[in-house]
Amino acid sequence: MEQIIQNNSDFLFLYEAILSNPNGDPDQENKPRMDYDTRTNLVTDVRLKRYIREFLKQNGQEIFVDMEGDSKVRMDKRLENILVAIWDNDEAMQEIIGDEELFGIYKTEVREEDAEKTMKKLFNKKTENKEVNRAILTGLVKRRFADIRMFGSAFAVEGFNKALTGPIQLNWGYSLNEVYLLDSSTISSIMNEDSSTFGKDYRVKYSLLAFHGSVNKYAAQTTGLTESDLKTFREGLWNGVSASPTRSKLNQYPKFFLELVYNEGYHNGHFGDLRNLIEARIKGEKKPQEVTQFTDLVLDFSHLEDILEGQAGKDKPLKEVIIRAAAGVTNPAQTWI
Repeated sequence: MEQIIQNNSDFLFLYEAILSNPNGDPDQENKPRMDYDTRTNLVTDVRLKRYIREFLKQNGQEIFVDMEGDSKVRMDKRLENILVAIWDNDEAMQEIIGDEELFGIYKTEVREEDAEKTMKKLFNKKTENKEVNRAILTGLVKRRFADIRMFGSAFAVEGFNKALTGPIQLNWGYSLNEVYLLDSSTISSIMNEDSSTFGKDYRVKYSLLAFHGSVNKYAAQTTGLTESDLKTFREGLWNGVSASPTRSKLNQYPKFFLELVYNEGYHNGHFGDLRNLIEARIKGEKKPQEVTQFTDLVLDFSHLEDILEGQAGKDKPLKEVIIRAAAGVTNPAQTWI
């Protein structure tokens, strides 16, 4: 197996949403989530993780938390379907269980003559072979499910009850600019020449969304998050928001990614929430409600640069700084490296 990550890190991710609905609120007619006191557009961590999972799936990665239409696949059914496919495959089960002694117990005490009877033994809260079940779950996560290695999960399944804390954690995202909504009648008049309606439909004019997150090497020891997984996560984060365009999610594009990889002895949150170190100001004389594109804003990295200058090196907090910027976004001067 590949090497599990060896360093903690914090990251910042920005993406824009133009005439779209980044994250509908089912309690508010599916309007974009908003903090109306500050006119801030909100996006949950769950929505961003779904973008990443969809990207992983599109690119041939096996994920555990999956969707059928608009509904999640039940966790117990997902796990059972996976095990039914390999319950009598010695090579596959031995690879999953790992431990030779536990695999022997599985063959002699758990596995029955057919899949149904075997599943009844496994999916039983009174199972006498809890160590076998733990080994199966751990092996599946570490060898097959990239999304659980990244984000963890609470497995509330009889015989497999276990909470895995994900090494990759994300805050809710919020917009760096004041956001204004277009209501359904405005959208209809813009998008339909014959003035017919789509029903309730709300979009943001323009939202520059910012997420802060962390990657924790200690939690990675449990889920098995590897350096390769982390590279895949970065690609999924960058590409996911635009890789699955739907009618309400069209016109969403990544703008900026920064990851601060820490040296040994430094922990997550060393520089706080990285969103506090940047600022988006309106360019010229425009009013907040007139902002409709990225070029209407000025993205200021000066505070970030001041804080991070001289912080990289063997005896300093930073081991590595990873930056990715979209076309048109000024890449902050890396004077701290």
